[in-house]
Amino acid sequence: MGEGPIVAGDTTAPPWPRRALGGLLGALTAPPAALYLVLAGALLGPLLPWPGTGPRARAALQAGAARLAAVERARRAVWFGDRFPAHYRAGDRELLRYLARRTGAGLVAGLVLGLIGFGAVLVVLLAAGALRGTLSVADLLGQVLLGGVLLFLSVQGLASLADLDARLARDCFGPSEAELLRHRIAELADSRAAVLHAVDAERRRIERDLHDGVQQRLVALRLLLGRARRGADPQRTDELLRQAHREAAEVLTELREVAWRVYPSALDSLGLDEALAGLAERCPIPLRVHCRAAGALPQPVLTAAYFVVSECVTNAAKHSAADTVEVLVERDGARLTVRVEDDGRGGADPAGGGLSGLRGRLAALDGTLSVHSPAGGPTVVTAELSCG
Repeated sequence: MGEGPIVAGDTTAPPWPRRALGGLLGALTAPPAALYLVLAGALLGPLLPWPGTGPRARAALQAGAARLAAVERARRAVWFGDRFPAHYRAGDRELLRYLARRTGAGLVAGLVLGLIGFGAVLVVLLAAGALRGTLSVADLLGQVLLGGVLLFLSVQGLASLADLDARLARDCFGPSEAELLRHRIAELADSRAAVLHAVDAERRRIERDLHDGVQQRLVALRLLLGRARRGADPQRTDELLRQAHREAAEVLTELREVAWRVYPSALDSLGLDEALAGLAERCPIPLRVHCRAAGALPQPVLTAAYFVVSECVTNAAKHSAADTVEVLVERDGARLTVRVEDDGRGGADPAGGGLSGLRGRLAALDGTLSVHSPAGGPTVVTAELSCG
C-alpha cells in the first residue's frame, strides 16, 4: 500500500503586505537600538573592566539589550508569524551579538528604503519633465533603464536583508515552531525507514534460524524415524527411537527460542519483570536482573525494553566473552531507563546490525540508545524510552 508525502501542517507565511510592514518596522527600530548601543557603550564601557563597577555596568547593559531584543522577537512573532520555543532563552552575549548585527542590518535596510523613496521622487520629476516635453526620448529611455537597474538591485538587497533578519532571529531565539515541525517530520521519516530495515533484518535472521537450525533438526528426526521403521533389530530400533525422542525435544526447545525472539508471550501475561526472568533462565551466562518499573507501561515500550535486553544479552554471550551481565530497568516518572552492562572485552560497534536495529526501534518511540564499549570493557548500553 503506497503512502503519500508527509505534510508539515499549516506553515504558510503571512501575506507579503504584512511582512513588508514588519520589515519597515525593523528599519524603524534599528536607529533607537543603534543609539542605545552607542550611548551605553560610551557610558558603561569604561566601567566594565573595574571589579567594583563592572558587574553593575554589565547588568545594566544586558538589561537594556534584553528589552530591545524582546521588542525584535515580538516584531518577528506579530508580523512574520514566527513562533519560537517559549522555554528557549538566549545568553547575554548572544543577545548583545544579535542586537548589534540586527541593528546593522536594519540600518542598511533603512538606507535602501530611503534610496527607493528618493528614486520614487525622481520618477515623479521625470514624469513631469516628460509631460512638459523638456526631456528627449533618448534621455528618458536612459533614465528609465538606469532606474530599473537600481530598483532591481534595491529589491534584491531588501530580500537578502529580510533573509538575514530571519536567520539572526532564528539563531538567537531558537528555531521557529515551523522549523521544529519540519525537523520532527524528517526524524520520523528516518526512524520509520530504520524500523522497516530492522524488521526486514529480523525476518531474515528468523528465516536463517529456522532454515539452519530447526529445519535441519527436523530432517535428522525424519531420518531417525525412517531408520527405526525399517529396522529389523528391536534393540537397534529402540536406540533409534530414543535418539529421535531427544532430537524432538531439542527441536521443540529451539522452536521455543525462535518464538521468544519473535515475541515473548510472557510480556502479555506476566509483564516485563517475569519476561526478563525467563530470559535470564535461558541465558548461557549468569544474568542478574533488577527491575524497578512500577506501574503499567505502554505495550510498545514493554516490547522495546525487552528486545533491548535480549539483543544486548545475545551480543554479550556471542561476542564479548563476558562472565556476567547485569540489567537495570528503572522508571522515573514518564521515563523508562534500561541499562545493560557486561564485563566482556568491549569493542562493540554501535553501528552494527543489531544495535542499529535497536536504535531505529527506539527512535520510532521517541527513545534513545547510547553505547559505551571501550577496548577491554566493560560494555554499557543505555536505552531511554518515554512512557507518556
